[in-house]
Amino acid sequence: MAVVLPNAMLTVYVLAHPWERDANGVPVPPNPTEKSPPRGTWPGSVLEQSDGSWSVRLDPQAWPVEASDTITDETGRSWTLSSARLHAVPGCADADYVQAAATLNPPEVP
Repeated sequence: MAVVLPNAMLTVYVLAHPWERDANGVPVPPNPTEKSPPRGTWPGSVLEQSDGSWSVRLDPQAWPVEASDTITDETGRSWTLSSARLHAVPGCADADYVQAAATLNPPEVP
């Protein structure tokens, strides 16, 4: 197993979860033009994969995050998370991290 070292300062923006529901019970996402307040900024890692997706590692203090939440780095790049999972190592909190997959906003065009 390889260790992924931080390569960016990542700010996490978390949407209100669960989303409000309409009269039919269907979840209604928040307005995409309104950005939620930042939860915090921590060292993290963003690495582009060969298929064009992005692998993200976040500090466990950013948990909970879910698909549709966004992160930004200090250069202004922004990603939307498509999945997220907390990896907690029993008895060794220093090794905990959040693993996520993301899409760059806007996506790069080859």
